[in-house]
Amino acid sequence: MRSERMNNIDTLPDRSAFDPIAIGPITLRNRFIKAATNEGMAKGGVVTKGLARFHERMAQGGVAMSVVAYCATSLDGRTFVDQATLNRDSVPDFRALTDNVHRHGAAACAQITHAGSFTFLPKDILAADKPLSSSGGFNKAGVLSKRYLKKKMDRAEIAAMADEFVEAARLAKSAGFDAVELHMGHGYLLSQFVSPLYNKRRDEYGGTIEKRMRFPVEVLSRVLDAVGKDMAVIVKYSMTDGPKGNGIDEGKAVARILEQNGAHMAILSNGMNIESITDMFGSAFPAENRRANPNPLIRIGMWLQSLRQPKEVVFRENYLRELALQVRGAVDLPLSYLGGVQSWAGVETAVRDGFDAIAMGRILIHDPNIIDRWKQGSQEESGCTVCNRCVSMMYMPEGTHCVLTGGQDPALNQVPAAKEAA
Repeated sequence: MRSERMNNIDTLPDRSAFDPIAIGPITLRNRFIKAATNEGMAKGGVVTKGLARFHERMAQGGVAMSVVAYCATSLDGRTFVDQATLNRDSVPDFRALTDNVHRHGAAACAQITHAGSFTFLPKDILAADKPLSSSGGFNKAGVLSKRYLKKKMDRAEIAAMADEFVEAARLAKSAGFDAVELHMGHGYLLSQFVSPLYNKRRDEYGGTIEKRMRFPVEVLSRVLDAVGKDMAVIVKYSMTDGPKGNGIDEGKAVARILEQNGAHMAILSNGMNIESITDMFGSAFPAENRRANPNPLIRIGMWLQSLRQPKEVVFRENYLRELALQVRGAVDLPLSYLGGVQSWAGVETAVRDGFDAIAMGRILIHDPNIIDRWKQGSQEESGCTVCNRCVSMMYMPEGTHCVLTGGQDPALNQVPAAKEAA
């Protein structure tokens, strides 16, 4: 199938990236989305003033929607201790964050997810004896945390996990979020069902891509039923997994399945955290990331990861374009391009290619005001050097920030977002 919108891309108006767009029941003021990037500003799991300020700066700088990364469905759903959980205790602080974003005319989106077996929680914090996943057996992600085995989820656990996602979405609504993003990529739990790298099941939840998508679709459908009339329900997924995982044919099939089951938009990412991280970021990671990390386990993990990754991956703007165009040609589902937009020319390319929105991460960490600069015509290219140093900054007291432009006051990451000033 060739998408009708692909036949009309030459008719798109100039600078239509600044046109409003409807995503399900909400309308965004333009097409720019701050992509979810682990902020490292929920120290001890608390939603802080630092996290709220980080997303407020994105709204001030012109994005239409800012996505709060990794809002876990439960305490066991976290990858790290310093990640927030959507529960009743966190709602007031999340509400302070969304109020900050709304104050500047932007929408706020909660990325709701569960780590599954991709967790580094210490043994005395993770309640489950074995982390849950699509399949059991050896847990390669658990070597560093000494959780060497993972548990294959049974049907009762699958149903209970779907309940977790629904409750998280409802709590996100209570906290003032305008949208939720279901994370089906990068090797987290839903991705562990989608990807053959993890899913070895032989029941109705394993085998073909349609069967591997069964549980993620159950989550999507139930979340849509719970909040879809009031909130945009977005899905982020990996178009390809890397070697021995899903290829682009499966990536297109996933988009078709999401379209058939009512997703309001898909954000097109790529790669897996362990197996193919350079496919995700489009460039190699510097050794400084390991040396700068204060957590010895993460340093070791990064070193092990580096042994299996290509040594020299040279960044190029819009590096996921070729893959994303194949998905664009397969569906009419609204799609957000993600992957290396670094200039106004890159924005125009994504618009001409027929993508409905543009999600960006590193470039906005470097300068949250780049979108307003583009709108004013005062700047064409970002100063971001794509060094990937910001990725390891999430472990620092300041949280995720650009090493060139600096971070926020680390004291903000110690104060709950809703706490009144003294």
